[in-house]
Amino acid sequence: MASQPTVVLHPLSGYSFGIKEAQANDEPSVQARMARLQSEFSTKGMRESVEGVLLVHEHGHPHVLVLQVGGSFYKLPGGTLKLGEDVAKGLKRLVNEKLAPPGEDATDEGDFEVGELLSVWWRPNFDNMMYPYLPAHIKVYLVHLPPNKILSVPRNMKLLAVPLFELYENASRYGAQLAALPHVLARFGFVPQPE
Repeated sequence: MASQPTVVLHPLSGYSFGIKEAQANDEPSVQARMARLQSEFSTKGMRESVEGVLLVHEHGHPHVLVLQVGGSFYKLPGGTLKLGEDVAKGLKRLVNEKLAPPGEDATDEGDFEVGELLSVWWRPNFDNMMYPYLPAHIKVYLVHLPPNKILSVPRNMKLLAVPLFELYENASRYGAQLAALPHVLARFGFVPQPE
């Protein structure tokens, strides 16, 4: 019988949070984002996107670090890989672009460690709905955090530590991808570290 893989969770109190200049939001609405994706597909073809699940704990309960854009759009840190870019290096670059403190080289790989592939998603027809089956072009990885780090969030976003129980079956608020995280993370045993 195989043993359950474990994930070390560091306390939320070990992280400091700052603000940096706003990052350009490519689009003001979900509909504008879908239109941009359709336009890019016609010129560049299907691109591969990667997103990272960053976990911490508060009082021993796992929380996911989620970016809030605007009042009601939530997403994981990540984005589109450059053509031919290595998945692990690209995800580290994208997480650093979103969360590296001002003055730190956002193109540096930093001290994030890309871990296990958690899920794959497919978005057909430039629709906001994503489905968990192949062919996949959105891959979600577990990203292991160091015990202490300064995370700086663009001024036009918020970084929230959302407990897993709040994400569970809450697709109406967080979307299908985030609401599925409690299921895809259920195969791991969490090991909260002391504060």
